[in-house]
Amino acid sequence: MKSDIEIARSIKLRPITDVARDINIPLDEIESYGKHIAKVPESLIDEEKVKKSNLILVTAITATKAGIGKTTVSIGLALGMNKIGKKAVVALREPSLGPCFGMKGGAAGGGYAQVLPMEKINLHFTGDFHAITSANNMISALLDNYLYQHQAEGFALKEIIWKRVLDVNDRSLRSIVTGLGPRTNGLPQEAGFDITPASEIMAILCLSKDVDDLQRRIENIILGFKFDGKPFTVKDMGVAGAITVLLKDAIHPNLVQTTEGTPAFVHGGPFANIAHGCNSIIATRTAMTFSDYTITEAGFGADLGAEKFYDIKCRKAGLQPKLTVIVATCQGLKMHGGVSLDRIKEPNLEGLKRGFANLDRHVKNLQSYGQTVVVAFNRFATDSDEEVAALKAHCENELHVGFAINNAFAMGGEGAVELAQLVVDTIENNPSKPLRFAYEDSDPLKTKIEKVACNIYGARSVTFSNAALKNLKLAEELGMGSYPVCIAKTQYSFSADQNNYGAPEGFEFEIKSVVLNAGAEMVVAIAGEILRMPGLPKSPQAERIYIENGEIEGLS
Repeated sequence: MKSDIEIARSIKLRPITDVARDINIPLDEIESYGKHIAKVPESLIDEEKVKKSNLILVTAITATKAGIGKTTVSIGLALGMNKIGKKAVVALREPSLGPCFGMKGGAAGGGYAQVLPMEKINLHFTGDFHAITSANNMISALLDNYLYQHQAEGFALKEIIWKRVLDVNDRSLRSIVTGLGPRTNGLPQEAGFDITPASEIMAILCLSKDVDDLQRRIENIILGFKFDGKPFTVKDMGVAGAITVLLKDAIHPNLVQTTEGTPAFVHGGPFANIAHGCNSIIATRTAMTFSDYTITEAGFGADLGAEKFYDIKCRKAGLQPKLTVIVATCQGLKMHGGVSLDRIKEPNLEGLKRGFANLDRHVKNLQSYGQTVVVAFNRFATDSDEEVAALKAHCENELHVGFAINNAFAMGGEGAVELAQLVVDTIENNPSKPLRFAYEDSDPLKTKIEKVACNIYGARSVTFSNAALKNLKLAEELGMGSYPVCIAKTQYSFSADQNNYGAPEGFEFEIKSVVLNAGAEMVVAIAGEILRMPGLPKSPQAERIYIENGEIEGLS
């Protein structure tokens, strides 16, 4: 079979104006970025149409290094639904350069279920990530300048919590010292970098409802604390307007197309293991305005992405998904069943069955939110008929959930017709109930974390470092007690131990630190060894990305 990039190049792209016209987006409202990409203003969102659209979440079993294919299923489902005559649009996150040049090589779907133009989406796209990086680091520069210019007046901060960001995996920048050299270089201080998807600016962009809300949230960002214990914010520096200006174009959703020329919105890019893992509320609402069915995804497994989709995004945006699709693979289930990574392509029915526990836990969790669930099975050539039949029987007879095979990777929309019909029939006959959240707004922040860790992850208890407890207490004193919690942890396990596969339970879950995101209006709890600035592997994908005869290679 052709590589992803070969397939992408073989497809003749439609003018973006034709793609917009298909779903009745006014052409005089869009801003084209070349022939095949456009920005769509959030002013076109129609709340009445949003209420009538069917929102579908695509999530997955716990991630494995073999991959699960959630984005491919999301795109494939949109293709399949359009094949059966439904007006469907997919709304996804933008890829980050860090993983593209590190581990993944690309994040725009795969095979015949991609969003295009793939190379541009995976690289600089419309500059949204660059704008977020610039806005974040402009705040850092303005803060350093404020401290430098006002030191003679006796102004100083006891603690600075704001970090710089860069959309590159760079472990050397996690902890640094700035301001070294002559006095005119500024004040020496400890600092550090997170990756751009972990920036509070990214979270704010994805959770804002419009430009005014964006500026309000930027004003509330806490940069540090004064010696009297009071927070020092962006509003105190008087620069929120300038930062909003840097983001005035980035806030508009990006319209592109699928491998079959159907519309797709790609906007925002927080990671689910270190942030809230969902595309922007504006993009989702825009897609719902112009479609009868909107398919969106949440990052990594359901314990991370789906939980945050419901408890943060849906809670704050008032969204009510009609259905949740969970993606599973034989290889992933076998890995969770104790089969070694180098042998998961071999038939192993017993290993597969042991891995069912991971799927079962996720399905139970999703149903606890009131969600109707169907399983989308991503089939690979190495999967045996016996294994597929066993999984299908388990889903239908034990879990009592719908099951459909997805072949969109190899066949495009035609390969997702079975899944699309199952989704449509399920929404018509057994749609999800109103969302039941994992915790109440009124719960103490510590209790919110404990409810997610114990009821969703399966932990026996949660321990908090003294620093974490101090910041939880501070958050409540600052009026942040009603905010949702965003737990940052490994994507490879329900627990905080990335090697604890399957469906572990009864473990101790450790919260090492807590970050106050007053602008994003959430409290980030960091568990285990998770890092907000990833490093590169021994052999990064960058070693295989190059240009030959004007064509990009290595973005697969």
